[in-house]
Amino acid sequence: MKKLLAVLVFSIAGVAIPASGAERVVNIFNWSDYIDPGVLEDFTRETGVKVIYDTYDSNEMLEARLLAGDTGYDIVVPSATFLQRQIKAGVLQPIDRRRLANAANIWPEIDGKLSRYDPGSAHAINYMWYTTGIAYNVAKIQQRIGKPITSWEQVLRPEALKKFADCGVYVLDSPEDMFSIALNMLKLDPNSKNPDDLRRAADFLAPLRRYVKKFHSSEYINALANGDICLAIGWAGDSLQARNRAREAGADVDIAYVVPAEGTLMSLDNLAIPKDAPHLNEAYLFIDYLLRPDVAARNTNATNFANGVGPSRALIDKSIADDPSIYTNEATMRRLFTVTAADQPAQKLMTRLWTMVKTGK
Repeated sequence: MKKLLAVLVFSIAGVAIPASGAERVVNIFNWSDYIDPGVLEDFTRETGVKVIYDTYDSNEMLEARLLAGDTGYDIVVPSATFLQRQIKAGVLQPIDRRRLANAANIWPEIDGKLSRYDPGSAHAINYMWYTTGIAYNVAKIQQRIGKPITSWEQVLRPEALKKFADCGVYVLDSPEDMFSIALNMLKLDPNSKNPDDLRRAADFLAPLRRYVKKFHSSEYINALANGDICLAIGWAGDSLQARNRAREAGADVDIAYVVPAEGTLMSLDNLAIPKDAPHLNEAYLFIDYLLRPDVAARNTNATNFANGVGPSRALIDKSIADDPSIYTNEATMRRLFTVTAADQPAQKLMTRLWTMVKTGK
């Protein structure tokens, strides 16, 4: 169901073309499995703008395209820490919210968290937000330890993770997530960029490698749903997509997702416009469409990720809107932390240390 860089072109027969005869297009680069496909079709039906929709599964891939220049994309969806760095690099243009009729629907609390990365939220608008936690096969974990998983201690210690190695473990291929969680476990600042702290985090994570089947940031969805693995450190929405896919397939697989007791990382993925966007009017039109509460609710229902449109929550399926692992309650929110972008030296060190964690080299 996932296809990296697969192009989904939605053109609706009978759509009116502008009087000039020129076809209107919007080119979007977004995370895989991160929108209701029907939203794209309906946008084209309502506006006459054809959507060309490409996907990626890592911030690094998106950033490489942006920094190389001339992407051809009108809308991209970077995570907040990468957004912060991309604004500084000048590859994103400011967003004029006066051009967005639905800007009033933006959730102020989430918009405020985004402003930590984008002062005044001048360059981006939150699309989805989420936590990093533990997804697991309820029956297989029960067989091995006799109780649910509630803590990072049950996963991030070699002697603990070893108990699940036989049924398969995946871990996010994301140093930002994994180092911040490790730092928090070590009672250090999760946002620390101190080289000694980062090395301590790497040393903490490295012994887990021998019990990890794969480091990947998207394949764990189907692997969990199919019963190929029993545990993954992953993102809330993806983990719950795995649960839903298992149910839809009639598989005898029950997936749970937990925000561990020690707390975890809260992340934000955000709508932004590249500096060289070729179809600026269409970009604003699409962003404004996503800010409609009914559209935002459809995207959350399809993806299981919380969105940044406050009024949409009343329209979201109650099983999602009332799920504290998606729309976290106040107690859980207090246990969440955010991190800011690393400067170039710290980023290079994190990349090198993460490679060591994954490969031992």
